[in-house]
Amino acid sequence: MKSPIYITGLGVISSIGDNVDQTLDNLRKSRTGVDEIKILHTQLKGTLPLAEIKYTNQELAQISGLETWQTRTAQLSMIAAQEAKDSCKIDYSEWRCGFISANTVGGMDRTEDFFKEFIVDNSKGDLHDVVNHDSGDATEIVADKLGMTDYVTTISTACSSSANAIMFGARLIHNDIVDIVIAGGTDSLSRFTLNGFKSLMILDDKPCMPFDENRKGLNLGEGAGYVVLVSERVMKAEGLTPLAMLSGYANANDAYHQTASSPEGNGNYQAMKGALDMTGLEPSAINYINVHGTGTPNNDVSEGMAIMRLFGEKPPVFSSTKAYTGHTLAASGGIEAVLSILAIQHGLIFPNLRFTTQMKEHTFSPQVSLIEGSKVDHVLSNSFGFGGNCSSLIFSKA
Repeated sequence: MKSPIYITGLGVISSIGDNVDQTLDNLRKSRTGVDEIKILHTQLKGTLPLAEIKYTNQELAQISGLETWQTRTAQLSMIAAQEAKDSCKIDYSEWRCGFISANTVGGMDRTEDFFKEFIVDNSKGDLHDVVNHDSGDATEIVADKLGMTDYVTTISTACSSSANAIMFGARLIHNDIVDIVIAGGTDSLSRFTLNGFKSLMILDDKPCMPFDENRKGLNLGEGAGYVVLVSERVMKAEGLTPLAMLSGYANANDAYHQTASSPEGNGNYQAMKGALDMTGLEPSAINYINVHGTGTPNNDVSEGMAIMRLFGEKPPVFSSTKAYTGHTLAASGGIEAVLSILAIQHGLIFPNLRFTTQMKEHTFSPQVSLIEGSKVDHVLSNSFGFGGNCSSLIFSKA
């Protein structure tokens, strides 16, 4: 059995909170971040809802301490990663430290501004708007600011990206390459992303309804979420109190389709079972599943089939928190890792907002009201992405 990986710090920003405390408060109050478009400059304003963070890039720069011309993706990453680092009192200079961050959109929000002028006149456009376009650039900027530079890399595997970043961070610690890793991900909204998902015809023109028979699609969101992973040696030497353990993880790919999950949920099942096998737990030990739950017709059938295959017709209580935060793409696994750990810390099961009608394909339905004071020892968190990338993490009470 692998040595334990402990989680000692959390950081998050999304449409439901600028930090961990605000996020927890809004989860308890069932406040969604899905709303009409206010920040993104797009011709689709007024036609589609988004889960935006209600700050301009200039306002985010003031909060994050980065330059105003740096990308929204980097700004969000900086805010959440700094909170995660500061939330646990570690003398980081004494240890080998890594930063593993995920994103898909990179600096597209700034590139779009450059392209608008450049396409009219190729001598126009501010080059500051394109130098940070690469997905790895946000990671490098934030790692340098944090001083976490012993191992730095970017993961980009669509919606499973952050979960894979956390998984990779754990493997680095298990293999004695680093002692501490801040791992998770970030993504910002852009016209490129919004138009791309619209072309796939999987966006809902109203707030999304995950696992509901009448669901029509997802709502895009933005944000960042990170956890601080440490080895047992670091935890004991620094006298830390762990928030939770990362007890199991796995990824799989059934290579079914570029943008769709297999109807039987084969990749989903393999990821969940692999994570469960690593823990040595029986399926009945899982107290809560934070499902991927995008609200698309394909995803919710596929994920439900995989859950039924692994847990039977009466699975653990489950819900999709994307009804709160929207689908934050590469950031979703990191944000939902934070939410899963909050569930363990506070004995909470979050409701699946806007659920009204049982899906005909399943014999079970999500939790629809907040449960407090619950026994939450083990949480399964799913992140299933395009290209068949399926990842599952299991967090356990330490």
